[in-house]
Amino acid sequence: MAFILTFLGKGGTGRTTIAIAAAKKLAQQGKRVLLLGQDSSPAFGVALGATLSLDPQEISPNLHAVQLQTATLLERSWEEVKKLEAQYLRTPFFKEVFGQELGVLPGMDTALALNAIREYDGSGKYDAIVYDGSGDQSTLRMLGLPETISWYIRRFRKLFVESDLGRTLSPAIQLAASTVLTNVSFVGDNFAQPTGQVNDLLEQGKQAVNNPQRMAAYLVTTDDPAAIATAQYLWGSAQQIGLTVGGVILNRASGTN
Repeated sequence: MAFILTFLGKGGTGRTTIAIAAAKKLAQQGKRVLLLGQDSSPAFGVALGATLSLDPQEISPNLHAVQLQTATLLERSWEEVKKLEAQYLRTPFFKEVFGQELGVLPGMDTALALNAIREYDGSGKYDAIVYDGSGDQSTLRMLGLPETISWYIRRFRKLFVESDLGRTLSPAIQLAASTVLTNVSFVGDNFAQPTGQVNDLLEQGKQAVNNPQRMAAYLVTTDDPAAIATAQYLWGSAQQIGLTVGGVILNRASGTN
């Protein structure tokens, strides 16, 4: 498991520059580092001084970097969805839909980025992952997704199972499922097994966010009052999702993020 590091702060405070510097420092210490850039524009590659691709590439000893492209992440994730569908459905219907056909909906970029971080973390290839995202509320909402989705699953599954509609439809659902699905055995709560794998992944995500040995964020600010106020706001927001803030970096250097 890798240590995941990100930086929060107002735009223009130098977060990207600091993320790159942190990644290089960790690599110099002998750690295997992956630097992930959320910005799909050429700016990230220019700041790093390298031309990046859709897959991790070596920038210097121990340091790899990748520029996340939402469309590509969506296409790859869709292929994984189709593989899962093939495991559970006797007659898969997603197989006729190709990832290249799908449009990117609002919010997909952060969700797909979180999944990419999870996959790179689980690969065992890296000791540290430095994520250079938007550094604002969007990043925090992304990191809070496991808790949010987990709550929705628990809450609405419980409501449905305990409702008159749920109790009425339960036998029919079990009968239909036994006809349509494969590799699934329903006992008690008919929805327990299909959501079990999802719940396991969400729990791993929550534990990572709440564990300071696994993930941390640093606030980046300048002496600009607006930047300071933004850093204070993001510190409070980070506490709400249980994300450890390791410290505050006061960037006195001039230049833009």
